[in-house]
Amino acid sequence: MKYLLEETYEVVDAVQEGDPEKLKEELGDLLLQVVFLAQIAKEKGKFNIEDVAKAIGDKLIARHPHVFGDKELKTAEDVLKHWDSFKKKEKKNLLNGVPSSSPALLEAYLIGERTARVGFDWEEAEGVFEKVREEMKELKQALEGEGSVEEEVGDLLFAVANLSRKLGVNPELALKKANRKFRERFEKIEREAERRGKELREMSLEEMNRMWEEVKGK
Repeated sequence: MKYLLEETYEVVDAVQEGDPEKLKEELGDLLLQVVFLAQIAKEKGKFNIEDVAKAIGDKLIARHPHVFGDKELKTAEDVLKHWDSFKKKEKKNLLNGVPSSSPALLEAYLIGERTARVGFDWEEAEGVFEKVREEMKELKQALEGEGSVEEEVGDLLFAVANLSRKLGVNPELALKKANRKFRERFEKIEREAERRGKELREMSLEEMNRMWEEVKGK
């Protein structure tokens, strides 16, 4: 499972970088994991790679009757409602389709997305801003000994994930981009420190902040 996750994230990186050669290579690595897992299942007498391909084909046909059948679904909202109705019949629970093994930030986003489809949601983004402010206040109270800091940090992150959703942003991808931006800038100040003949650990926070502002402007 470790390698499957690693290869999946490497595919995401390749997509974000927009490098077709790298994407081709990473998709091949991910496909190897799919074939490998299907082969293990085949050896156990459970299913094979052909069964996997047939299962996804059958699922697509069943979930898209407006494409493969004669059902009329006029809007994107109609398509989503049909999709959710179909999945609920399969899973028996609206949230069963959200993998608990997903990265936590993505899981929070998907939970909010699913519950919003049945109307369990804030009407406007401003309502989520207020929820974020409320969770920040409760976190400060927890830091003063009035509750669990871990729980309040979790509540705050959950609220931020839902704020991202209301703003039309996937928080997992947004954080990935922020991480990459930070990495690139931090590597620049490391190189700048080296150029000056210094090591970062020997520099004051004030010096590092000055270099940080310099590389932000480049």
